[in-house]
Amino acid sequence: MKMKKFINSPENLTKELLEGFASAHRDLVTLKPGNMVVNNRLEKADRVAIVTQGGAGHEPALSGFVGEGMVDVSVVGDIFSAPGAKACVEAIQLADRGRGVLFVVLNHAGDMLVGDLAMKRAAEKGLHVVKVVTQEDVSNAPREKGGDRRGLVGCVPVLKIAAAAAAEGRSLEEVAAVARRFADNMAALAVAVRGATHPSTGIMLADLGEDEMEIGMGQHGEGGGGRQPLKSADETAEIMLNVLLADLSIRAGEKAMLILNGAGATTLMELFIVYRRCEQLLKAKNVEIAANYVGELLTVQEQAGFQMFLARMDDETLRYWNAPCDTPYLKS
Repeated sequence: MKMKKFINSPENLTKELLEGFASAHRDLVTLKPGNMVVNNRLEKADRVAIVTQGGAGHEPALSGFVGEGMVDVSVVGDIFSAPGAKACVEAIQLADRGRGVLFVVLNHAGDMLVGDLAMKRAAEKGLHVVKVVTQEDVSNAPREKGGDRRGLVGCVPVLKIAAAAAAEGRSLEEVAAVARRFADNMAALAVAVRGATHPSTGIMLADLGEDEMEIGMGQHGEGGGGRQPLKSADETAEIMLNVLLADLSIRAGEKAMLILNGAGATTLMELFIVYRRCEQLLKAKNVEIAANYVGELLTVQEQAGFQMFLARMDDETLRYWNAPCDTPYLKS
C-alpha cells in the first residue's frame, strides 16, 4: 500500500518539522543550529538545567515539552534516529547556567550510544552533568535486569518531576536522585493493533493481522512476544494493568500515577474506555490514582495502540508532578 502523508522531500522531514514547530510555538521555544529546541527563558534561569535527546517522528515528544518547568534543550535526531553526540555536548554547554545539567536519555540502542559518548566528551571538557536513563518497558526484561528495558512514555513524567525539583533550587545531585527514585518506581507496557510506516521510506514498522494485537510492542514497532487474538478494551486493560501492578508490587493503600499514551492513531474514545476499566480495577484493589494523563505524549506516527504507564507516587513526587510548567504540549 502506498504511504499517504502530507510531506515534501523525505530528506527534509526533520528540518521542516522543526521549523514549523518552532514557528508555531515561538513564544516558548527557539530553534538553534544542531537541531536544538531551546527554552526561551533559559538564559535567565538560576537552577539545574534539563537536557534530553531523541529522534523525530514521536511528536509531541520530546521537543513538545521544552519550556519552563520541563525541558530546557531538546536535541533532535532524524526520524527514529538519535542525534549526534557533538550536538548533545553543545546542548549541555548551552543549557548550563552554572548549576549543572541533568541529561535524560531513553534506553534505546542508538540513544544510549550517543548518550554515553556525549557524557565521555562532557567529562573531558569538565562539564557538570549527570545522566539519568529511563527504562520502564516491562515486556522485554524482568525488573532485576532493568538495564535491558526499553524507554517508553515514562520519560515525560521523569522530565516534569526532575524539572520541578530543579525549580526548587535543589542541587544537580539531588535533582538526579529525585529523577532516579521516580524512574525506579515506574513501569510501562505497550499494545498495538496496527503498525506505523516510516515517513521517510514508507516501510511498515510492524505487520499485524486484522484480528491480532501485540502486547509488548516497542517504541519503533519492535516485537514484544505478546501477539494474540484481538481482545476487548476491558480484557486488554486487565491483562496489561495486572502485569504492571505485579512488576511494581503495588499494594492496597498506595498511590499511583496512571498514564494512557496514545500511539498516534488510537482515538480518545478508546483510551477513555480503557481508562474507565483501569480505574475500576485499581479501586477494587484500593489503589488510589493520585495523578493521571490520557492522550498523546509519545507517538509512533500512525501506529494504532497505546502505552499503559503506572508509577508509585508519594507526597514529594505528587508535588513535583503538580508543579507549574509552561510547554507547548503540557501546561499546569
